[in-house]
Amino acid sequence: MSTLQLSLGCCDYDRTRALFDGRVAVEGCELVPLALHPEEIFHRAFNGQEFDISELSLSSHTVMTARGQTDYVAIPAFVSRVFRHSGIYIRTDRGIDSPAALKGRKIGVPEYQITANVWIRGMLQDEFGLHPRDVHWRRGGVEQPGREERAPIDLPPDIDVRQIGNDETLSGLLESGELDAVFSAKAPSCFQRGAPGVGLMFPDFRAVERDYFARTRLFPIMHVVGIRRALVEKHPWLPVSVYKAFVQAKRLAMEELAQIGHLYASLPWGVAEYQASRELMGDDFWSYGLEPNRHVLETFTRYHHEQGLSPRRVAPEELFHPGVLNLSKN
Repeated sequence: MSTLQLSLGCCDYDRTRALFDGRVAVEGCELVPLALHPEEIFHRAFNGQEFDISELSLSSHTVMTARGQTDYVAIPAFVSRVFRHSGIYIRTDRGIDSPAALKGRKIGVPEYQITANVWIRGMLQDEFGLHPRDVHWRRGGVEQPGREERAPIDLPPDIDVRQIGNDETLSGLLESGELDAVFSAKAPSCFQRGAPGVGLMFPDFRAVERDYFARTRLFPIMHVVGIRRALVEKHPWLPVSVYKAFVQAKRLAMEELAQIGHLYASLPWGVAEYQASRELMGDDFWSYGLEPNRHVLETFTRYHHEQGLSPRRVAPEELFHPGVLNLSKN
């Protein structure tokens, strides 16, 4: 069998770095890795299928799966996971003393469908009773005008989503007070430079997120890995080979985090943080595979459906190639 040369579009995380530097190979393949920002990867993958193997937004992948229109076949390698309580930026002069006080407010989002905001909205509904229909959503770029949804969505009429002006940004509107809050994975520039009246919904977000995990056992999944469907149809062995490589790369990253003899990360207490994460979340806190993450994925697909992004509730099994579902989690 000849070796396949495949392009990989993915962020250069510690858990993927071994794929970039050649320490881990994909069986039967020669990788051509491109280290790119996720937003660029998603745009190029969803609009042009430019990469043979690609990091994908879990939400956009779920949108397309619900429609039966996926150009990529996903594997349960969750290269990005993030708690999102830190992503809620508010006007501190509006009496917003709890998430419930966001009812009836204008909230900016880069896209309604992005995975981070699905998790934030779901958490706010489950924990504080704030339903997406209770809010006036305003969509646009956080720092650059003109951003729109990367994949078309068809929302129920009771969910109010409107595009901001072509020359406006969410950061600018939050600073001027035209928005009451912004949900964003990246801190708006107005917050970063300490603009008056702009702050966090959860200033002590680390403690809040640790408590959230202890109660819910949810470590939110943001991104999955996909392989072009045409390649999988031609080479059905490919998903297992790619999945095994991502698992091995993550294992090497975890071993480096635990190394106290010499620090791989430029964090003086990084090893202590690693141990604290294990104590709270378990030894395999960044798990891959369906079964170890079924609860997380079922919660996400419930949120996705409740928020009007998918016309039906997608089963977690539908999101991934069946050939990898029975593999051991690591």
